[in-house]
Amino acid sequence: MAPQRPDGAGAQNDKGAGKRPSKRRPVLAAQPRSEQLYAALDLGTNSCRMLIAQPKGGGFHVVDSFSKSVQLGAGLEKSGRLSRGSMARTVQALRICQQKLRKHKVKRMRLVATEACRRALNADDFINRAHRETGLRLEIIKPEEEARLAVISCAPLVSKKTENLLVVDIGGGSTELVWIDMKNVPKRDRPQSIMRLHSGFIALDKSMPTARVVDWISVPLGVATLRDQFNDVENDAARFALMSWFFEENLSDFSPYHDTEARERFQIVGTSGTVTTVAASHLGLKRYDRTKVDGLRMSSTQIDTVISSYLEMGPDGRRADPRIGQDRQALIMSGAAILQALMRCWPTDKLSVADRGLREGLLYAQMSADGVLDSGAF
Repeated sequence: MAPQRPDGAGAQNDKGAGKRPSKRRPVLAAQPRSEQLYAALDLGTNSCRMLIAQPKGGGFHVVDSFSKSVQLGAGLEKSGRLSRGSMARTVQALRICQQKLRKHKVKRMRLVATEACRRALNADDFINRAHRETGLRLEIIKPEEEARLAVISCAPLVSKKTENLLVVDIGGGSTELVWIDMKNVPKRDRPQSIMRLHSGFIALDKSMPTARVVDWISVPLGVATLRDQFNDVENDAARFALMSWFFEENLSDFSPYHDTEARERFQIVGTSGTVTTVAASHLGLKRYDRTKVDGLRMSSTQIDTVISSYLEMGPDGRRADPRIGQDRQALIMSGAAILQALMRCWPTDKLSVADRGLREGLLYAQMSADGVLDSGAF
C-alpha cells in the first residue's frame, strides 16, 4: 500500500489550504467534574493497550492500565484478513479491558482501532464480534486522527525554544509523521499550541496562537508490516539495511523531506516501543523505568551505537536481552530500521524520547474538550 495522505495532507499555506475538516460530534457529557475518570483504548496491529485516568492539573493521574500483545495483524499482509486466532486473542484481551472499565465505573471513554482494522477486509465482522462478546464498541480511526492524537500526547515534551517540530509515531502497522511550524507562536505558548491541535490540523479558531501543520503523512509500514515485507531475507544485517532504505523511499511524498535548508531550533520527538526500547538499552537499564526514559534526549551517535549492538547480538542475543525479549527481537530491528532512516533524513542529531502515544492523546483530547485541564500547566 502507498502512504496515505488524504485531503488536507501536504504542504499548507498560512491560510490553511486544503479541505476543511468535518465537524466533530458535540461532547454529550454533562458539566465535567475533575474527579471524573476517563479511559482510552488503543487496539493496534500488535498490541491492545488501555489507560484509565483522572485529570490532574495540565495532565492526568493513571488509575489503572492494561497492555497485552495480541498480534491482531498476524498474517494480514498475505491474506488481507484478520485470522480467527488473532481475533480470538484480541477479544479475550478486550474482555479484561471491559472488566476494568466496569470496576472503575468509567463513563467517558474512547476505544479505537488503527491500521490492522483499517486494512482488513473482515474488519467490520471483527468489530461486531468484539461488541457482541464484550459490549465494547471499537471505533476505527483514520490516519489523520491517529497522527493528531500522537502529536498532542507529546505536547509536554515540546521545548519552548522549538520553532520546527517533527513528531514520529512508529506503530505496528503504520508510521505517522507530522511536521509543525511554531515560529509565529510566542515561546511560552508553544507546548500549549500543540494541545490545541486536538480539534484538527487546520486551525479554525484564529483568536489564540496556533501551531501550523506544514505536512503530515501516514506510511503503511510499521514494525510488523515492514518486518513482513522482508521476511525472506535471511541475513540479519542485509535485511536491516533493506528495511531502512525501503522505508526512506516511502517518505518521498512528505514535503519537508525535500527541504534541505538547515534548521535551527528543530526538534524530533519519537514515540513508540522501538524508541523507548532503544533508550532503555542506551541507559543500560536492567528493568524498564519510565521516569528515566520519557523525555530523554538521545544523539544520533548514541542511537547508532545501540542499533549496532543489536546487530552484533543477532537474533539469539536479542531474544536473551531482557529489554527486548523473545516476542520483540524481530520487531525491534524493523523499528530500528525506521528510526535510523528518520535520523538520516533530517538536520538534527538529537531525538526526544516519548513514552506516550495514542492512549495519552485520546485522554488529552477528551479532557481538553471537556475543559478539565489546567491550560497554564505547560
